[in-house]
Amino acid sequence: MSTRTIAVVSAGLSNPSSTRLLADRLTAAAQAALAERGITATVEVVELREHARDLADNLLTGLANKTLQAAVDTVAGADAVIAVTPVFSASYSGLFKTFFDVLDKDALVGKPVLLGATAGTARHSLVLEHAMRPLFAYLRATVVPTGVFAASEDWAGGTEAGRGLADRVDRAAGELADLVAGRPPAAPADPFADPTTSFEDLLRGTP
Repeated sequence: MSTRTIAVVSAGLSNPSSTRLLADRLTAAAQAALAERGITATVEVVELREHARDLADNLLTGLANKTLQAAVDTVAGADAVIAVTPVFSASYSGLFKTFFDVLDKDALVGKPVLLGATAGTARHSLVLEHAMRPLFAYLRATVVPTGVFAASEDWAGGTEAGRGLADRVDRAAGELADLVAGRPPAAPADPFADPTTSFEDLLRGTP
């Protein structure tokens, strides 16, 4: 089986949070869908609340410390991204937006991305289309067709709402797996760290 890396970005503020819960469900479903396609997925989670101060410092100084840089590199180097935010004032959280503001403008080009959002009421469900999808279109990511929104009532197991959430999670995970399976693995950030390429070949390809 081949291996791919999924970076999971969760912008939940509490611990535990419904945002992280949705991120975990999406991740488990994506891993299962990839396994059905002969791909093993390793997961790296970026919990944004742990980087809130670092992100504020980055906005002021333009510099990322080692901890934040590691999180940025995790997302930039992944084969796919699952990004989940709570909804505040009918849009993604400021913490969520700030993280994607500090990414390099080309970090997500062509990268498969699955979007998710949580809120207390279904009235916020259009956040996926009017806020999140345009953001990732600007970043030139390849966003799966199905976004997953979860309101408070969606967490009740055995209910129609709960079954609807489960169906959306599985459908979105399958779409992400299809995109990941159709792409080669992400190239290593450092070409000299690639064990499959000889030093002579690397030099030969240098202008």
